[in-house]
Amino acid sequence: MKIIITDSYKEMSERAGNVVASQIILKPDSILGLATGSTPLEMYRYLIELYKKGVIDFQNITTFNLDEYHRISPSSPQSYAYYMMENFFNHINIPKENINIPNGDAIDVDEECREYAKKLESLGPIDLQVLGIGPNGHIGFNESSDHFPVGTHLAKLTGDTLEANSRFFDSIDDMPRTAITIGIRDIMLSKKILLLANGIGKADIIAKALKGKVTPRVPASILQLHHDVIVILDKEAASKL
Repeated sequence: MKIIITDSYKEMSERAGNVVASQIILKPDSILGLATGSTPLEMYRYLIELYKKGVIDFQNITTFNLDEYHRISPSSPQSYAYYMMENFFNHINIPKENINIPNGDAIDVDEECREYAKKLESLGPIDLQVLGIGPNGHIGFNESSDHFPVGTHLAKLTGDTLEANSRFFDSIDDMPRTAITIGIRDIMLSKKILLLANGIGKADIIAKALKGKVTPRVPASILQLHHDVIVILDKEAASKL
C-alpha cells in the first residue's frame, strides 16, 4: 500500500486524476471503477480538463459505477446516474454504451444485481477502481457488518451513512434506505485500487482502515490485503495515521 499525503483537497484531486490519466494512457481500453460523492468531484473536473487539452481520450474506456440508490430514477438529481452524467460523462467522449451504472429504479432488484454482476464478470476485472470511504469505513455501500459482502447486492444503509448522505436530499426522510452495490470480492479483484479521503472528519476512519485490524466492522480495512493500493489523502484526513 502506497500512502500519499497532500497539502490540500485540490492537490489530492490532481494527484488522483494523474493516476487515472496514467492508467488511460497506458491502457486506452481500460475498465475503470468509479465512485460518487463529494470526494472525487474535483478529480472528475481535473480529468475533464485533461480530456479537453487532448491529454487523454475516453473513446475506448469502459466504466462501472460502484453503486446506486434503490427506488430512485436515473433522472433524479439525487441519483448517482445523474451525478455521473452532470459531473463527468457529459463532458468527455466516452460512448454511452460503455457506461455501466446499476439501475436504481429496477423493479426486480435481485435480477438487476445478477445482471450487473454478470456484465462486470464478463468484461472485468476492473483495471483501476476509485474509492471513497464512508464514516463507518464503507466502500461502495458495503456497510459495517459481521461479514464482508461478496457479490453485487442490495445493501441496507446504516444510520451513519444516512446521516452523512442526507445533505444531498431535502431531508433524511427523503433519502432511500437501500442501495445496489458491487461487493467486496469485485472490489478486491480490481488490478489497482485508488482510495481518496479528505477532511478532518475522515481522520479517525482512515486510521482504523489503514492501520487497524482487518475486520468487516471497518469494510475498507480489507484493502490492507490488496496487492496494489494507492491512498491519497489531504493533511487533515491523514492527521491520525
